This record gives sequence, C-alpha cells and structure tokens, in this order.
Amino acid sequence: MSELALTILPETAADAIAIERLHERTFGPGRFARTAFRIREGRGHVLDLSFTARIGTLMVGSVRLTPICIGDTPALLLGPLTVEPPFRSHGVGTALVKRALNEAKANAHKLVVLVGDEPVYAKSGFKRIPKGQVKMPGPVDPARLLVAELAPGAFDGVSGLIRPDWETA
Repeated sequence: MSELALTILPETAADAIAIERLHERTFGPGRFARTAFRIREGRGHVLDLSFTARIGTLMVGSVRLTPICIGDTPALLLGPLTVEPPFRSHGVGTALVKRALNEAKANAHKLVVLVGDEPVYAKSGFKRIPKGQVKMPGPVDPARLLVAELAPGAFDGVSGLIRPDWETA
C-alpha cells in the first residue's frame, strides 16, 4: 500500500449507505442467498469491531464483525470483507482484517470464523476447521470454513452449529 495513503477507521452509522452500495457493486444480488449473509440478516454487526478503508475521503473497502455462537461458544463472524476492484491486490483487505482482529482481541474476543479461501486468509492467522467439527445452518463448502484463534487454545473442544445468537454471544 506504499503508493496509496490508506486510512483504516472504525465504521460509523453514517457509513451504512456507502457500505451497502459497495456490497452491491462487489457482490451483486446473489449476496442475499449466501449462508453467511443469512446468519447476519436481521442482526447488527458491532460498529466498534467494523472498519472502513479510505484513501483520502474515498471509501475503498469495508469489513464487519458480527457476534455468533458455535454451539454454546461465543465467537465473531468476519464479513463481508469487500474492496473496490481497482484497489484490490494493494493490501487493503489484509489491513482491514488485521485491524478487525486486533480490535476483537483487545476487546477479549477469542474466536473469529469466516467463509473464505484458506490461502488468502492464512496470512491473517486463519486455518481450516476440520470437516464436521462446525456446521453452518445452510450450504457452505466445508473446506472454506475457517477460524482464527485470538487466544491460544480458544478453539479446543469447540464444535456445533454456527448460529446468530446475540444474547449468548
């Protein structure tokens, strides 16, 4: 990101429309059918753990974290993570994920899960969840279900269905 002055800022309520437009451009209408979207539907993400990336005043990316449970274990669901196409491959997504994980850890969260490609997210500390240990409430390729432990051993013994449960999380 050396050629661009990138700023990562906490998301504010005023960012909601710009972020929704970014999601429309990036993911299209198919985003509503994805299992991860369905988990987040009707639930608010945590503004203090969600961030925007800007170059000057131009928003070029966004990441959100939403409380979930894996069985009875509180965790966070990372996503959507999106970067405007002209700004991809410049470290914007990595910077957003790093900031979100650092803030989650600083706020005593221990686990973050996402649906994504392990080679892309491994550099941020994510690893594949063993098949069958954790399930999504809809179709997801098990090879794309990843977890990052924000505390050593936090994922030991964790199993079950991922569910959007704010009261427990």
